[in-house]
Amino acid sequence: MERQTRQRAAIRRAIEGAGRPLAPAEVLDAARRDVPGLGIATVYRTVAALLAEGAVVPVELPGLPARYEPAGQTHHHHFRCRACDRVYEVPGCARGIPALAPAGFEVDGHELVLYGRCGPCAGA
Repeated sequence: MERQTRQRAAIRRAIEGAGRPLAPAEVLDAARRDVPGLGIATVYRTVAALLAEGAVVPVELPGLPARYEPAGQTHHHHFRCRACDRVYEVPGCARGIPALAPAGFEVDGHELVLYGRCGPCAGA
């Protein structure tokens, strides 16, 4: 385990407190509130360490760099805003997804991504 530093603590708080998956640049912006001189290289190194520890997991959406969220959450899906590119968590899961597979296929997992405009971008 790596030693705890102000930078590492700020990065971890940023990811854990966001309530949605964050891209590295978003982690940097949030963590700089606590550590103004923080750099993107430190964010990448710390996220890699947190991944190795199992403290965070990547959220990989087609065509986008990975975002990161705390590990250990219950099964959920994601919404990507096409206007601001933010990714949000969608709690729960639709029933019956395994039934969508062709006959004779066995489903052992799935991911669902919704696309559209988030509340702020839609003017809600």
